[in-house]
Amino acid sequence: MSFAATSMLDDALRATYTACVGIDEELADLKKMAGINTAITGVGTVASVGATATGFAKAKTDSDIEELEKLIKEIEEIQAKDINQDDFDKDTFLKEFDMVYEDTVKNIDKYKNELEELNKKSKSLGNWRTGLLAGSTVTNIAGAVISSRTINKDDIQGQIDECVAAQKELKKAIAQANIKGEDVTEAKRIYDACREYESVDVSKIVKRGKGATIASSAGAAFGGVGTAISAAANSKKIREDNSDAGKSKEKNLNSASNVLSAGVTAASATATVFNAMQISAIKKVATVASECSGVLK
Repeated sequence: MSFAATSMLDDALRATYTACVGIDEELADLKKMAGINTAITGVGTVASVGATATGFAKAKTDSDIEELEKLIKEIEEIQAKDINQDDFDKDTFLKEFDMVYEDTVKNIDKYKNELEELNKKSKSLGNWRTGLLAGSTVTNIAGAVISSRTINKDDIQGQIDECVAAQKELKKAIAQANIKGEDVTEAKRIYDACREYESVDVSKIVKRGKGATIASSAGAAFGGVGTAISAAANSKKIREDNSDAGKSKEKNLNSASNVLSAGVTAASATATVFNAMQISAIKKVATVASECSGVLK
């Protein structure tokens, strides 16, 4: 009977080892991926924040361009009138304007140079916004891929369930061996460490991984559309269409791109939070896994 009890205990210990060993390694891999993903989505958030800020700076520059274009147009109209007037009418005409406005007429070349510089700045800001949005889109795509791997990589819950089941059998075997006076010190140490799996909640890892996947996917979608719209708004065809309809279209495209940039920022930030929360959940399970594996090895 003693031999049977010992055999039962040995069988239970072997089953425990088979079911429980290796879970810590799987969790370590998940933790590493979640950590990498947190960094990636963090970079994506920074990029999208930059794209949003750049977009608003471009909007301000474009507004300045619009005002300067109006001023230059008015100046050119005045100059045209000035040329077509005879000497008497010219003097009468100029007296109707303030000296400030007269100085403005004299400085039209300076305003045209300023307009050229503002257009260059607007073009450059548009390119920066497009580039930053494209970068954020790439990081969100990567984030979605990695997040999906953290929830589909392996059936961690299934492994833990097998380990818990093995502990229940080990508990029975320890009780039997203890009755027969067998040494159960090592078996109890293993049981005490590995039984903690009963209290862990793996669902939080999966839920937060799914949250990160959804947020990153949304960020990638917003970023992809925003990048395309930003590129279109900054294209030569759109920028050089100075008709009212053309200017309105450019303004609308830029506004849409800025809104999408803000959307990417929100999605990327959300994904980063989910990734950080997933790491926290993994750590809690990993603590139990480390203790259990420590006594098994």
